[in-house]
Amino acid sequence: MSKPGVSNQNSATRFDQAVDRHTTSSQKWEKYRDTDILPMWVADTDFMAPPAVIEALQARVDHGIFGYTDTPAELNRLVIERMQTLYQWSISEEWLVWLPGLVCGLNLACRSVGVSQDEVATAKPVYPPFMSAPRLSDRRLITVPMVEQQQRWLIDFDALEQSITDTSSLLLFCNPHNPGGTVYRQEELQRLADICLKHGLTVCSDEIHCDLIMEPSLKHTPLGSLNTEIAAKTITLMAPSKTFNIAGLGCSFAIIPDPQLRKQFQQIRKGIVPDVNLLGYTATMAAYKEGGDWHQQQLDYLKGNRDYLTKEINQIPGLRLNPVEATYLAWIDVSAAKLENPAHFFEQAGVGMSPGRDFGDERFMRLNFGCPRSMLIEAVDRIRRAMLSHLPSG
Repeated sequence: MSKPGVSNQNSATRFDQAVDRHTTSSQKWEKYRDTDILPMWVADTDFMAPPAVIEALQARVDHGIFGYTDTPAELNRLVIERMQTLYQWSISEEWLVWLPGLVCGLNLACRSVGVSQDEVATAKPVYPPFMSAPRLSDRRLITVPMVEQQQRWLIDFDALEQSITDTSSLLLFCNPHNPGGTVYRQEELQRLADICLKHGLTVCSDEIHCDLIMEPSLKHTPLGSLNTEIAAKTITLMAPSKTFNIAGLGCSFAIIPDPQLRKQFQQIRKGIVPDVNLLGYTATMAAYKEGGDWHQQQLDYLKGNRDYLTKEINQIPGLRLNPVEATYLAWIDVSAAKLENPAHFFEQAGVGMSPGRDFGDERFMRLNFGCPRSMLIEAVDRIRRAMLSHLPSG
């Protein structure tokens, strides 16, 4: 028998269920409080976490003592096994640095590599903290474009190499890509690694969406797993938060093989970045240990959402959506609609998306389709009605 609040529903029913988040101080839902705007912006889903996670949290709460907590040894073992099983990547326990969030990892990387006023490169459009972290760390941001190739968004490798100077020390890399949904192939990763090794760049690789690949033919490859040379120059950031919808519990980790780089990273965090809280550890351990079936069911559901959204958006005049290989985030090209303020336009239509300008390209909007199908259908209907009213007929 399941504990209170733990669902034994079948997969379709579980993800179709609309859970009321209005009374939970949800960042996602509070933004449009007391309005008729569907919140489809920030990257958390509207799905209940796996039953195993909820059960583990309930058992830990029942224990009743919430003191300072070390990283469970079993959790380290689970991550090591996970890297080996999923990616054939042999990592050591001492390489792991646990963090209360991935964004702080980006900022720590910027502070750990190079010196004041060094250049940090990234490719845009990209998740906004990639562009703010260098500035907050007294570094100079250098951006190169993402380019569209065969309906996929990739770093412009030539532009990247041309942008590197004697004061370039770090590349912030996103794979799978947020917001473009790209899963980088091994040969593409090798090209990136070759450029970085040639020019002495360290890489901070954000791989938080690595478990959200919807195409069975595609496989995530951690950049640091390619060879020992690039591993020694890479900080890999991962987390269970997007995969299992536990972002609010604040548990992430860095994999840093090089001892000196890891020492610098850990030194910078001292006295500033706190340890992971005990419920974050509890949820992560349960997710990695027992969340596999739920994870696959979620991928199947998200793939259905993705396929529906792609078909419908591409039938609406003025909008275009490339295939989304990974993530539950759709990067919608609205440039043909010639909207003066796209974010405001779609909010007026009743759909709250993330404006592309925040990611470095105002021609786009990012829509989170990690929600019950009924909510997605309603959002598409609102978008369609608004666009048909906006665009001249004939």
